[in-house]
Amino acid sequence: MKCSTSTGTSHCPYLKSLSNKVGSMLCCRGSTNKYSRLDAKLEKKMVEFKRGSLGRSNFKSIDSIIMRFPQFREELKKIRDVFEQYDEDSNGTIDLEELKKCLQKLELHLTAEEIEDLFDSCDMDGSEGIQFNEFIVLLCLIYLLKEPSSSHNTSKIDSPQLEATFDTVIEVFSFLDKNGDGKLNKTDMVKALNETSPLEKSPAHVTRTRFKEMDWSKRGKVSFREFLFAFIDWVGIDTNEEMSPVRSSSK
Repeated sequence: MKCSTSTGTSHCPYLKSLSNKVGSMLCCRGSTNKYSRLDAKLEKKMVEFKRGSLGRSNFKSIDSIIMRFPQFREELKKIRDVFEQYDEDSNGTIDLEELKKCLQKLELHLTAEEIEDLFDSCDMDGSEGIQFNEFIVLLCLIYLLKEPSSSHNTSKIDSPQLEATFDTVIEVFSFLDKNGDGKLNKTDMVKALNETSPLEKSPAHVTRTRFKEMDWSKRGKVSFREFLFAFIDWVGIDTNEEMSPVRSSSK
């Protein structure tokens, strides 16, 4: 996937249709207030991360993030094996009961309310099932929110490589969150998009378009959850690719 940072082109051309699609899904499902509890927790976590990093970042520009897309893509694809293992009926989605079994097997101990909040917040199309890209978002949210089970066990999920990938995605959000309030706004995006070449500013209408690609709820602010869905699409994770021959032929 190519995301141009030039002033004359859209940052990610196909994201406009994605934004409209998800926006209509949210409208169909009713008020976004149901997500406020989870988003408030995520916002607090992102503020803590920003303060803890003391402004340090491995990213200096949007281009430096885009350069990492192939690595992100390969690491996130590794989650597919876990997804297929717990998609017991092989229908391409994980329902609430399958998710509970998955989290139990992964030793991610959440309350019933937390699981339902995560399930509802990641089931963007209201299909009562978590698709692969939604499953990636769900695991990353759990990783961000979940505390280690004990002082002797600092690992949150049993995959150091995946933890490192999630840490880097969190760092990308922190880089974009210029004022450190745990959410993204238009001012944040203007600063981030213009840091690559300060002498060549993006036109205001281009910046607005790029921000709308993430602001699915049209609140003028982008939560970490909304950012994650957009980011995974930018990276280019194809929900239907690389399905095993047995699963593909059974559909």
